[in-house]
Amino acid sequence: MEIALVLFVLAAVFVVQSVKQVPQQNAWVIERLGKYDRTLTPGLNFIFPFIDRVAYKHSLKEIPLDVPSQVCITKDNTQLQVDGILYFQVTDAMRASYGSSNYVVAITQLAQTSLRSVIGRLELDKTFEERDVINAQVVAAIDEAALNWGVKVLRYEIKDLTPPADILRAMQAQITAEREKRALIAASEGRRQEQINIATGEREAFIARSEGEKQAEINQAQGQAAAILAVAQAKAEAIRQIAEAIRQPGGDQAVQLEVAEKAVEAFRNVAKDSQSTLIVPTHMGEVSALIASAMRLVQAGRNP
Repeated sequence: MEIALVLFVLAAVFVVQSVKQVPQQNAWVIERLGKYDRTLTPGLNFIFPFIDRVAYKHSLKEIPLDVPSQVCITKDNTQLQVDGILYFQVTDAMRASYGSSNYVVAITQLAQTSLRSVIGRLELDKTFEERDVINAQVVAAIDEAALNWGVKVLRYEIKDLTPPADILRAMQAQITAEREKRALIAASEGRRQEQINIATGEREAFIARSEGEKQAEINQAQGQAAAILAVAQAKAEAIRQIAEAIRQPGGDQAVQLEVAEKAVEAFRNVAKDSQSTLIVPTHMGEVSALIASAMRLVQAGRNP
């Protein structure tokens, strides 16, 4: 009975030790008698107890690694305090187990040395402008070496670039000067544009006024021409009607009467003016002679 119980316990232990359930996104390295045998994939797996053992367990997920802060010297001999974060992933569990005694420490040290090398080739201003370039170069340098460790470096991001205090003050002064310069340039450009706008407005207003004056003069000239033409046409029509009237029977007598009335009216107007000297004909025959002369002119115009 006791032997059966012992055998049962041994069998249970054997079964428990032989069954291994690997979680998703994990890889377990199995050694058989101290030598690498195989890598267990996620799911249910079986091993030989007391002969096989799980030597290493690796997560295949993306792992963030905080790279400690360090001092880097730029090309122009300026010290920078730099820290960053590295993202990597185990791609080969066997190499990650036997390629390096501690691949995390190896990646961290390699990231620091690669960062110092990259920043050492850049000037201070470029380190702030070309973070993406620095990150890409660090990833390329680490990834090449990390292949032997079964690790894939995905990306590297600089968190902080901190120059010395005196450099910070100088940079702040430079930024202030640049902003003041841009403000002065913007103000001068504004004044220049304002003057241009004023000059353009005055020129357009002058052109508009001159066009208006020109059009007004044209309209006035056209109006005067139209008035003169209308008066001339009216006079011509009046003369034509008078000529027609003269040709009618009794027209000569009417003209004689009109001329006589005009002569008498003229004498009367002259007599009313106290400052005028009136010379009266000695006898009325001279008036008749004047009328006769006017009639001869009318007859000559009628019979060319």
